[in-house]
Amino acid sequence: MAAPGRETAARRAAAGAGILAALAGCGDAEPGGSPRASDGTATSAGAGAGGQGGGASETPVEAILAELRADRDAALLAHAARTGWPVPVDGGYLFVSTSASLRLLAGEHDGWTGAEMTGDAGFHWIVLNMPAGARYKFTDRTAWAADPWSRACTYDEFGEMSLVAPREAHLERHFAVGDAAMAPRTVRVWVPEGAVDRVLYVHDGQNLFDPAGPAGGWHLQDHAPPGVLLVGVDSTPARLAEYTHVEDRIEEGGALIGGEGDAYADFLRDTVRPFIRARYGEPGPIGIMGSSLGGLIGFHAAARHRGEYAFAASLSGTMGWGSIGADVRHETMIERYAAHTERAATLYLDSGGGGDCVDGDGDGIEDDDPAAADNYCENLQLRDVLTRVGSPYVEGESVFYAWHAGATHDEAAWAARVADPLRIFEAL
Repeated sequence: MAAPGRETAARRAAAGAGILAALAGCGDAEPGGSPRASDGTATSAGAGAGGQGGGASETPVEAILAELRADRDAALLAHAARTGWPVPVDGGYLFVSTSASLRLLAGEHDGWTGAEMTGDAGFHWIVLNMPAGARYKFTDRTAWAADPWSRACTYDEFGEMSLVAPREAHLERHFAVGDAAMAPRTVRVWVPEGAVDRVLYVHDGQNLFDPAGPAGGWHLQDHAPPGVLLVGVDSTPARLAEYTHVEDRIEEGGALIGGEGDAYADFLRDTVRPFIRARYGEPGPIGIMGSSLGGLIGFHAAARHRGEYAFAASLSGTMGWGSIGADVRHETMIERYAAHTERAATLYLDSGGGGDCVDGDGDGIEDDDPAAADNYCENLQLRDVLTRVGSPYVEGESVFYAWHAGATHDEAAWAARVADPLRIFEAL
């Protein structure tokens, strides 16, 4: 998701508006698609982590149906948090569709023919016994949709597929993770096959895994090294505020915006990480990664909670935030890291774009070429700060920098190079 850099006022305004969009992701309904699964091996749960399993306690079907009739959405959310959908019950699993038209459940278990679900008070339901890892969708035999409440899912050539109790590599989703300071949001987890030996927290979770995401998404699961648990934390409409450590101004004459980065970094440490630790464990090196403003907030979190993260990666990070407005002189990440006498973490930073890096307004940040793109100058200056004589960071050991000349500021460009920081993290 693009973030504003020092560009024209119009371009900054457009970028700022675009930042606020919250995008769809794993498990969201897809109205079209094919009923058939791919011929490949079904990906499913592994590593003994957080999906539904045969050992889950079973709630009587009638008790769950009563909850759904009383308050459908609250019951859906409660059981999504407890066991995940579909819910294990006596006789198999309880599946629920809230679509008025998608009243058949089809999957690998029945050759994608579809079984009629029972109509009820604003939902349809069915109990079926399916094997672990089975794929399914809701359908009317014309439209096909993944289960928007399923805990586990994967993707194939027909799009998103919901999974039952997977045991191989797969994606899982947890709804409404929040705290007193941060609005609830979805947390998406790539669960690798086999043992987990390290965990990487990544911002803008809704853009990471879904091939139907913006610009094709990151396809992050396709680059995941063995043993890495990837935790994608969704952004919200408050992204610009949450992902920035200080206020800044991105439109001439506009209001100061941003500055809730401390609360977001604390939310990761005090709410998201304990949530993941309780369900999956949190072994080995812990990393944090993001793009654009996500790269900025990752570096902020690594510096704010020094020692909590072994690795911080930024792709096209907005490292000049704090000095974009002509009259704004707040601390940038360049200045913060220039003051470091001890390492915060092993660092990776990059950008595409290019430009002439000049400090035309004398604020110490070389970001005043209007033709510069993709935060190139700010990241180059940060690289120079990190690798200067006397810095606690050593190039090629604790700081890694890459320039992808002309690369654009979008998910497709980040997907094309995200394997690089993942390899560095894998080697820690």
